[in-house]
Amino acid sequence: MSLGRSELILNPDGSIYHLNLLPEDIADTILTVGDPGRVSQVSNYFDSIEVKKSKREFTTHTGILSGKRITVISTGIGTDNIDIVLNELDALANIDFSSRRVKTEKRQLSFIRIGTSGSIQANIPIDSFVLSSSGIGFDGLLQFYDSGQARNQELEAELNGYLGWQSHNITAYAADCDERLGLKFESNRIRFGITVTNSGFYGPQGRSLRAAPRIPDFNERLAAFTYQNQRITNLEMETAGIYGLAKLHGHRAVSLNAILANRATGEFSNNGKKAIEELIQFTLGKITASDFDLGY
Repeated sequence: MSLGRSELILNPDGSIYHLNLLPEDIADTILTVGDPGRVSQVSNYFDSIEVKKSKREFTTHTGILSGKRITVISTGIGTDNIDIVLNELDALANIDFSSRRVKTEKRQLSFIRIGTSGSIQANIPIDSFVLSSSGIGFDGLLQFYDSGQARNQELEAELNGYLGWQSHNITAYAADCDERLGLKFESNRIRFGITVTNSGFYGPQGRSLRAAPRIPDFNERLAAFTYQNQRITNLEMETAGIYGLAKLHGHRAVSLNAILANRATGEFSNNGKKAIEELIQFTLGKITASDFDLGY
């Protein structure tokens, strides 16, 4: 079936509507960052850059590093933007823009998030790195998709039963990272944990400036939860959406987080830029390693 013009929206030059990209502009390995300014922070390490495009908060660079073609794209903040970015990147890979039909042969992308986050466990220090084995979404994004096959429904059931926040109209969904892709980032620099994706930065993460949060022990309740010997380690605003939509479209995804805040101890990094730079270097080092084969 051909997709209508109001569904698959293209710009006059044939590029996808929000990202302003053509199918040939993206690599199979895609790094996502929140801040548009962080795109050049990553691409500065490339040996060459062949694509530089921007529209709104979405900036994209595609280039070559150690013989490997890599795309880095900014998503902005939140899963509303993740919905745009993941769907449009999949469209670039798997929809023929001329016929407006889904391709028979599917192209699988690998998404690697380089993000920042706040820990809710006192033993996870600032400036450390966390890889999200699973993402818990309090944002509601996956509830709008027929997404059962893409979700970890056992984790959902256990967490929702434990929290009992349905009376607050809060129900979580859960999605896992791609296990084999995640294993490629194993290192003594990396801690593994469950990441919560929130719909906002203040009340939805238990912060209180002037408006009181509805659930005063929000972070403490999350921090005490255990699933298969793993704890909820950190809070941010994108991972669960990336994991869910990646699985829904048949792609791979992993999320790496530099911990800039520790909510349990009240600390904030004195040199967050250095931590982010080190996470970028770590990620690029793993991607360009000789044994980092994404063709499995």
